[in-house]
Amino acid sequence: MDRAICGNFYYNGKFDYLEVIVSDGKIAEIKKNAGNMPKTRFDGAILPASTDIHVHFRTPGETEKEDFSSGSLSAIYGGTTYVMDMPNNRIPVTEYNAFGDKLGVIDSTSYADFSLYSMETGNNALLIDRRSIGLKVYLGGSTNSTGTEAITDEDVKIINDLRYTVIFHGESERCLRAHRIEEKNLRDHNNARPIECEIEAAKYVSDLKIERKIMAHVSSSDVKGNFLREVTPHHLLLNDEMPLGSIGKVNPPLRDSGTQKKLLQDYVEGKFDILSSDHAPHTEDDKRDFEYAKSGIIGVETRVPLFLALVQKKVVPFEVFYRTAIETPPSLFGIKKGKIAVGYDADFMVVDFTRVRRINDNRLHSKFPVSPFNGMDAIFPSHVMMRGNLVIDNYEDISDPMGIFIPKPQNE
Repeated sequence: MDRAICGNFYYNGKFDYLEVIVSDGKIAEIKKNAGNMPKTRFDGAILPASTDIHVHFRTPGETEKEDFSSGSLSAIYGGTTYVMDMPNNRIPVTEYNAFGDKLGVIDSTSYADFSLYSMETGNNALLIDRRSIGLKVYLGGSTNSTGTEAITDEDVKIINDLRYTVIFHGESERCLRAHRIEEKNLRDHNNARPIECEIEAAKYVSDLKIERKIMAHVSSSDVKGNFLREVTPHHLLLNDEMPLGSIGKVNPPLRDSGTQKKLLQDYVEGKFDILSSDHAPHTEDDKRDFEYAKSGIIGVETRVPLFLALVQKKVVPFEVFYRTAIETPPSLFGIKKGKIAVGYDADFMVVDFTRVRRINDNRLHSKFPVSPFNGMDAIFPSHVMMRGNLVIDNYEDISDPMGIFIPKPQNE
């Protein structure tokens, strides 16, 4: 049955009272008065729910760290109803059989809508499952991946012909080998994977004749080029001078405070395109000893709440947050989410900007919920709707997993 969601929506660049008619999970009409029909009214600000284009939910192969159920539940608690999962599983998703196997394992377990990437290794484009939302290239080695130092001209042509978006882990493998040292702390990790390695990778990506490309998790304002730039909360808000230990170990590393503050200032000024979490969970054992600790930080649940609090404090302009966390991410992939517009999915989050609370590890929903953002201010959404269905009600989940797989649109 059609019904109207009523309240103060962010629409056409401002908040306004609207009655948005939802039909079959999509926005059917936008009115001031929807007339005599079932209505649900929310107090607070109503925004389109967020999309996170960069998560590692570890299914299959490492579900002791996270799985699609726990990861996607964390996502909806944080106002994110659509995630795109990376392919660096224990058995990397480099061809269509691995893609199909992964999709089969995830089936009916996700609380959020989801898409899957495949991994481009330099010469495997013909083997990629065409349902892949995009391709991931690891120019430098990281978790469950080795560095791909070049992509063949043939693969570049296939990628462009099929209009894949390619996301690059931007650290040069040659540079990483040259700087390898024994690591005892975050400063050592920064020195072992210096900014120069990102800059070197950025030059390669900039020169590469791929039409749709994104440099992932940029950690320094000096990383520029002919590509879109993704940035993460941990590179914007944390640095290697903080007493985080191995919980703060991530690739690329946390940088010094000066670099971090310049990065945040550039984000505030609107110089980045996408805000993603790079949610990458590990077990307690994986993080026990710094030298051998796995790199990765959880963040899918805290990404949006952290920045809603920064918006409330007037540190981050609302328009910058909205563009990078809500509107741009799905639009880059041709997915109709992230806008209050007819034909778009009825995915909403309700936000009370007066209700600031501190992040508490014990309240997070990841399997290993130790967060480097513990104690920081955040604003969690009070209600979340996905395709017109309420999934978070008064800060608590009330639904079974109802996320659907979204393949790459055929016209993209």
